[in-house]
Amino acid sequence: MSVIPDQDVEAFIAAHPEWARADAEITRTYEFEDFNESMRFVNHVADEAEKANHHPDIDIRWNQVTLTLSTHSEGGLTNKDLALADIADGLA
Repeated sequence: MSVIPDQDVEAFIAAHPEWARADAEITRTYEFEDFNESMRFVNHVADEAEKANHHPDIDIRWNQVTLTLSTHSEGGLTNKDLALADIADGLA
């Protein structure tokens, strides 16, 4: 898996404006009704991340969950990141 071109990342961001790019990462904060909903979402994301063998950084703040994606072994964003972001959006 190799780092994807900037134009592919920008096209993803244009189609998914809730995501933001910061250098070699993309990030999004989801908001839920309460902590339990946040944790259900995190557990679903964790299941999908395990299946993909690709794990996001996750920050949980009561009813907000922030996911940060990057393929550290490649030093940037890969198709794995965009695919997991798309899955997370579907779970939310």
